[in-house]
Amino acid sequence: MALDITGTRLRNQRLSRGRFETPQDVVRWLGAVQAQDYAGAKWALGLRMRRVRDTAIEAAFSDGRILRTHVMRPTWHFVAPEDIRWMLALTAPRVSAAMAPYNRRLELDAAVFRRSQRAIMRALRGGIQLTRQELKVALQRVGVHANGVQRLAHIVMQAELDAVICSGARRGNQFTYALLDERVPMVRARSRDDSVAELARRYFTSHGPAQLHDFAWWSGLSVGDARAGLATVERELAREAIGGRTYWFPSSVRTLTAPRRAYLLPLYDEYLIAYKDRRAALDPSRWTQAASRDPFSAPVVVNGEVVAGWKRIQKRDRIAISLKPLTRLDTQHRAVIGDAARAYSRFLGAELELSWS
Repeated sequence: MALDITGTRLRNQRLSRGRFETPQDVVRWLGAVQAQDYAGAKWALGLRMRRVRDTAIEAAFSDGRILRTHVMRPTWHFVAPEDIRWMLALTAPRVSAAMAPYNRRLELDAAVFRRSQRAIMRALRGGIQLTRQELKVALQRVGVHANGVQRLAHIVMQAELDAVICSGARRGNQFTYALLDERVPMVRARSRDDSVAELARRYFTSHGPAQLHDFAWWSGLSVGDARAGLATVERELAREAIGGRTYWFPSSVRTLTAPRRAYLLPLYDEYLIAYKDRRAALDPSRWTQAASRDPFSAPVVVNGEVVAGWKRIQKRDRIAISLKPLTRLDTQHRAVIGDAARAYSRFLGAELELSWS
């Protein structure tokens, strides 16, 4: 039987089978979960868990069982505490290099970062958790210019990349920062080669079938480093060539057909964002047209393929979901999509208001 790419990805990403009990188990399995859309990232974890509420994932975040920081690509990700140090050591140099031109325009250099990080460490020492605006006050107190959204954001991001700070608990709807050394126990450091191999192992096990260039895109590593990591773990994996492309995946799972289920994925869910080549699940031309009309529309997946977009509006006592089909949907498609929308409303503990356009 030919490899069913989307069906096997749904299984390995734990969307269709083998769901987890805790948020930290999901994050460990996937390696990292893109999380600049915080509400959407919590739902990405919820999709891969058994009967969980948003409040349980929020509690795990508040307690530091999952952390949010800039790692891999220049964006926020959820990571497990025991992984944050070696992942930063491996990927932060490339993220810092990517941000260097922007930092120069903002007149940020190594001397500014040293001064700012000393001030941040003093302000957070002793378990204190502060918002970005509160860190701005601490920076200005020692003469570090932090006016302007971008300059402050880059100062704080570099402190994340340098493993000085990570996420604290939210205060209302505001994010806070904490000292990484106070929030995360010290663990034995990994060698760089071991880190590259471990990241490759996590990726192809949880995201396969995937190509080498998918792994390089997801991890932010160079293609050379990605190839070296894959070479180290390739004996643990199976591979198959389809249409001139080589896919790697766990050898224990050769092919799985996507079940007749729908998923309302968040905007940056790993099922799509983790691959440079997304053609197995998404018609690029059709989705580009939909995204140009509504860039904040997230994908609806049925049988492993994107068939619609959806948007959420949180109201006082209910969640309003608007669905926009990309193709003709039959009665069964609409029924399973309705089930997926109700699953999301249960996750939030809110009444559902569903509409089709």
